[in-house]
Amino acid sequence: MDCDTLIRNATLYDGSGAEPEVADIAISADRITAIGVSLKVEAANIIEAEFLALAPGFIDTHTHDDTAVISNPAMLPKLSQGVTTVITGNCGISAAPVALKAQPPDPMNLLGDAAAFRYPTFASYVAAINTAQPSVNVVALVGHTALRSNHMPHLDRPATSDEIAAMRAQLIEALDHGAIGLSTGLAYLSANAATTDEVVALANLLTDPLVAAGAIYTTHLRSESEAILDAMHEAFTIGRESRAPVIVSHLKCAGIANWGRSIEVLAALESAQKNQPVACDCYPYAASSSTLDLRQVDPRVKIIITWSTTHPEVGGKLLSKIAEEWGVSQLDAAKRLQPAGAIYHSISEQDMRRILAHPATMIGSDGLPLDPHPHPRLWGTFPRVIGRYSRDEKLFPLSEAVHKMTGLPAQRFNLAQRGLIREGFYADLVLFDPATIIDTATFEDPQQPSKGIRAVWVNGSLSYTAKGATQHRAGRFLPRSPIHSSTNGGHAA
Repeated sequence: MDCDTLIRNATLYDGSGAEPEVADIAISADRITAIGVSLKVEAANIIEAEFLALAPGFIDTHTHDDTAVISNPAMLPKLSQGVTTVITGNCGISAAPVALKAQPPDPMNLLGDAAAFRYPTFASYVAAINTAQPSVNVVALVGHTALRSNHMPHLDRPATSDEIAAMRAQLIEALDHGAIGLSTGLAYLSANAATTDEVVALANLLTDPLVAAGAIYTTHLRSESEAILDAMHEAFTIGRESRAPVIVSHLKCAGIANWGRSIEVLAALESAQKNQPVACDCYPYAASSSTLDLRQVDPRVKIIITWSTTHPEVGGKLLSKIAEEWGVSQLDAAKRLQPAGAIYHSISEQDMRRILAHPATMIGSDGLPLDPHPHPRLWGTFPRVIGRYSRDEKLFPLSEAVHKMTGLPAQRFNLAQRGLIREGFYADLVLFDPATIIDTATFEDPQQPSKGIRAVWVNGSLSYTAKGATQHRAGRFLPRSPIHSSTNGGHAA
């Protein structure tokens, strides 16, 4: 037998951004072993692609799947979209290394209650992933807020030199065991008091030749509204001083007063790119989702409550309706609901599209898998980019859409031999119908699989078809690869 699986007559979008070509793909074990027209090979399994699109498996650059990959290893919300790799530990919050003394601080509670944080070392988290065998590959960042919570009795102040030293020791352990880098969530009250110097002291480890190679710095900016340019300047300063590549998480212009500023925001990003490696990710929706933040309660903004510990019955309802029923202001209602989660319709569609289309932008869902009434981005992000914004609205060609989801993130996150369709690369692949692929998840009914995904292979194993998951879970923990690996391929953007 020449190969395990032969995919015939597929229209290859190889992840590089190049125009597609029709070819056959041969897979043996976990690798692509041959690519060509009318391959003369014997195969145990033959898939007639019938000129459907075949792309590298999508890489979700921004997730909060840290605990979900262990507690719900089937990972259907992601696998059903064609996602084969998730990057966890974003926004300063990660499942490891964490040793809680009480309930997790906001926003770490997005990953679960205290029982979900069972990994005092990064090595124990990696072991748990390998034991769970999720259906998708896992790449993990270490959260700055997680490190702070381990060593600081109160998070409303800067860390002391001793606390920073303790955080550095834990970050070193995590990097030694394959963590991809450090993330911050400086907008949240649990990290907002941290100084730039505190973050630089940690980020310096990302490029220390004795500690890390190929590690990166990702950040939920200190502000995504009025002070966004100052926050971007801070992020770029941290990157320059530590010499670490910077990825700005879910870049947006949040708040009605901030609408229309995407031009100057992208100009700031482009200016920084002239002197240092900088990129960003974006989700294709004009609405954000996180914990219920009293600072973001604005009567002009449509806010949906996704969960509430004190009033679980209101999940899925508008904050304005809750306030009306209770006969109080929206701010007072929000105070009663704490702790809680929310969806904020506070982004301009035009700003979002402009950022989404920028060459530096990758695709990240930022979905919250533990939300009882999640933002539809958890289930619909990637087919929405292809079906709505590429095919229907022609914001960018399909080859570019695929590049944003595959070759570009593989390059930015240094994922060796992934993100492209190349001989010898890992067989993470998604077969889809470009004419029908579309998201079906809505704000009213968010937990719906997308249409048009025909098959998904993870490390060469057929893991999902149009009929659903195959029960073959072939995902792996992917440790950090050396920076500038020649095996990543792709083109810079």
